[in-house]
Amino acid sequence: MSVSKKPRGKARPDASRKPTVASAVPDWQAMKSFLSTTAGRGRREAIEKAQDVIYDAWERTTARSRIALARKALTITPLCPDAYSILAEEARSVEEARELYARGVEAGEAALGRKGFEEYAGHFWGFLETRPYMRARAGLAAALLKLGDDEAAISHYRDMLKLNPGDNQGIRYVLAACLLRRGDEAGLKDLLAAHEDEGSAHWLYTRALLAFREGRMSEAEVVRLVKDAWSANVHVPAILAGTASPVISDGDYITVGGPDEATEYVAECGLAWRSTPGAVEWLCKITATLPANDA
Repeated sequence: MSVSKKPRGKARPDASRKPTVASAVPDWQAMKSFLSTTAGRGRREAIEKAQDVIYDAWERTTARSRIALARKALTITPLCPDAYSILAEEARSVEEARELYARGVEAGEAALGRKGFEEYAGHFWGFLETRPYMRARAGLAAALLKLGDDEAAISHYRDMLKLNPGDNQGIRYVLAACLLRRGDEAGLKDLLAAHEDEGSAHWLYTRALLAFREGRMSEAEVVRLVKDAWSANVHVPAILAGTASPVISDGDYITVGGPDEATEYVAECGLAWRSTPGAVEWLCKITATLPANDA
């Protein structure tokens, strides 16, 4: 079984090249001007027309054509978050990507308006008109992480989970990794508890690590947690310990229970395991006794 990869920023840092895109796209003043001159059906039609251009852009195979169509969408309306996100994905620096994603978030907020946020809160992503905003905000948070502003990124992720507790975007996985890196065990416990029925390898191995760090569970309880994690993905311990090679997915999907899923997990949370004295050895010792055919 394959699933979509968890959200990742696609900004392409290159310190040798200066940002050039963000200065040439609509800013908040342009958005306010559009809001003041259009309303109701006319505004909605413009947003829908621009989004149709975006659907075309997503099908293009070159950066040049995607950028051209994103710019075309913005000439129809500056309230097109996905246009800014496309430009951010092709940005020449993380700083430029951050600015473009931020404009996308502003555009989404303006397009939805206060009424939209009140109406859709708790069910974002379940409505198509909310998705461009959520994509832009995920991109902004990812860019902030790359720039080392974990606190701002975590704030965005938490707000997104409030807007969409069902978390179709997999924001909880990125947030869990952030909290692990920061050593915010209280925040991590709250997040794990909010998704207590989660059965993914990411969730179960993270539960096991947290239990090891706290040292409060009985040996039988801890072994049960490790067995649950092992049942979700048998490849994590070996890749984590370096006795098996990482397997990078060459597409937009990862295989549940596969080595590519394990590689994704280790890339995000491996540092937290390795920086916890004895954790990797403990995990490998327990899983060495578990038969692979029970996974």
